[in-house]
Amino acid sequence: MTAHEQVEALRERMGESIIGQRDVIERLLIGLLANGNLLVEGLPGLAKTRAIKALAKNLECDFSRVQFTPDLLPSDVTGTEVYYQGAEGSEFRFEPGPIFANIVLADEINRAPAKVQAALLEAMEERQVTVAGKTHRMPPLFMVMATQNPIEQEGTYPLPEAQMDRFLMHVNITYPPVEDEVKVIELVRGEEVAAAAAPSDAAPREKPAPIPQEAIFEARREIGAIHVSDAMARYMADLVNATRVPAEFGEDLPRWIEVGSSPRASLALDRCGRTHAWLNGRDYVDPEDVRAIAPDALRHRLKLSYEAQGEGVSPDRVVEEIIRLVALA
Repeated sequence: MTAHEQVEALRERMGESIIGQRDVIERLLIGLLANGNLLVEGLPGLAKTRAIKALAKNLECDFSRVQFTPDLLPSDVTGTEVYYQGAEGSEFRFEPGPIFANIVLADEINRAPAKVQAALLEAMEERQVTVAGKTHRMPPLFMVMATQNPIEQEGTYPLPEAQMDRFLMHVNITYPPVEDEVKVIELVRGEEVAAAAAPSDAAPREKPAPIPQEAIFEARREIGAIHVSDAMARYMADLVNATRVPAEFGEDLPRWIEVGSSPRASLALDRCGRTHAWLNGRDYVDPEDVRAIAPDALRHRLKLSYEAQGEGVSPDRVVEEIIRLVALA
C-alpha cells in the first residue's frame, strides 16, 4: 500500500468509532502529517478525547494521557531524576515522564497552572526536554494534542497567547447533526453489548494491524514535495498581513482586531495547506486548500478588541471577513 492509501485506511478506521465529526478527523490527520501540535476545544461529551484515542489506537505508536489538574507539577509531565542506591554505588537516573510518547493527550490543559503548561513549551517547540541540565530528545514521531472546555472558567488558567501560538491549529468541535447523534447512540450501544458479552458467547474478533509509523514519515516526505506557487505563497502571507494592518481592509477589521498574527500563522497555512492538498490527491496547493484550513490556523492567533467581544464577533467571523477581502494576486 502507498502512504496515501495507508493514511486513508487510518481515516476510515477512525471514522468507525467517531460518528459525525469528519472535519475533526481530517484536522487530526493534518496535524499529524504536518508534524504539529493541536489544541482541540469543545463542549463536554463531543468526543474530543475519543477522537484522539481513536487516532492513537489505529496507529503504531506509544500513547500517553496526562489529566491536567491544579496540583500537577512540571516533573509529573516531563519526568525527573531519581536517586538510586546499589551495590556498585549510587547515582541519579532520569525517569521519563508521560511526555515521552509518540502521541500525548494533555487533557483539560487549562486546569493546570502556568508552570505546568510551560513545561510543555520546550517539548512542543524544540522536541526536547531539559532536566537537571541534561537534554532528552523526543521520539521522531511526536505530537501533543491538548483539549480544553470553553465554558468552564472557574478553577482554570487560560493559556497565554505565546503558548497558544505554538499550536499548529486550534480545532473547534461542535454538536453533531441529529441524524449522526442517532448513529452515535447505536454505536455506543453496540460497544456496550460487545463488552458485556461473555468470552464463550462472542467469537474473538481479529483486529487489523495498526498503520505503521513509516507510512506517516513517507507521507511527510511526499507532502514536502507538494508544489506551492509564488502566487499561493503571497496569498498566504497577505491573509496573515491583513490581521496586522486591518485598517487597509475596510472599517470593521480595525475595530475587531487588536493584535494580529505572528509569522507562525503563515508557516501554519503553508504546512496545513500542503497537507490538505495531499490528502485530496493533488500535488499542488490551490486557494481552496488555504481557505479550508485558515480558520483552524488563525483563530487562536488573533487577539480581538473589547468592541468585537461586545458585539459578539468571533475569531471565525474575523477570518471569514479576511478571506472575503483579501484577493489572490
